[in-house]
Amino acid sequence: MELNTAIDRQSYVPLYVQVKDSLRDLILGGRAPGEQLPGEPELCRRYDVSRTVIRQALRDLELEGLILREKGRGTFVAEPKLREGLFQELTGFYGDMAGKGRPPVSRVLTQEIVPAPRQLAATLRLRPGAAVVHIDRLRFVADEPIVLVSTYLPAARCPGLEAVDFSHRSLYEYLESAYGLVIARGRRTLEAVPAGEYEAGLLGVRKGAPLILLDSVSYLADGSPIEYYRALHRGDRSRFEVELLRGIIASDE
Repeated sequence: MELNTAIDRQSYVPLYVQVKDSLRDLILGGRAPGEQLPGEPELCRRYDVSRTVIRQALRDLELEGLILREKGRGTFVAEPKLREGLFQELTGFYGDMAGKGRPPVSRVLTQEIVPAPRQLAATLRLRPGAAVVHIDRLRFVADEPIVLVSTYLPAARCPGLEAVDFSHRSLYEYLESAYGLVIARGRRTLEAVPAGEYEAGLLGVRKGAPLILLDSVSYLADGSPIEYYRALHRGDRSRFEVELLRGIIASDE
């Protein structure tokens, strides 16, 4: 798709929005991730607008996750973000990605039985110091590190879990098939955090880069908590989707 540089100066639509829409159409029209876009001076020439207009358009496209701007190198088409269900599905990261034809691979960093600290024990309704299985995994999609996740489960409910290889399999599927533990619901919180040195090194981002922190507690049908996990998703490669349903309002008629 060729770049459409036509600008309607009589339109009520701001110039930078017209430029942004034009560049978005170009990117979504088939430009490959990593492909370099024209530089700011060239875009100013083609659209016949000021650099301020071009910079605002590029800033918005960067916020949308469509481009990457690298100082001294230029502007590039970004990799499309990975879409994950946040609240409406409890398939887990493996199920989410496998369902989209991109099953992840995990590098297991830690897999051991440890005593539960007080706060974790309270979350899982265990006595302080009770044995929990702790698993740290760096998860890849298409050889790219996407999420760093720490998982904790009561060791008494899943004996031997600390020895299972989860490099290429779903934790949720194994809990169900091996122990009959079916996760029925979960409570999740979401916030933005900067990458520390450790997380940045594993996820391949710069220190301070935006990450999406997902805290979750998963429950069985009887209401007992079975899993706590803390996941750090790359902000430049992750997009969460939430399906909202309007409640039925009772009528007085």
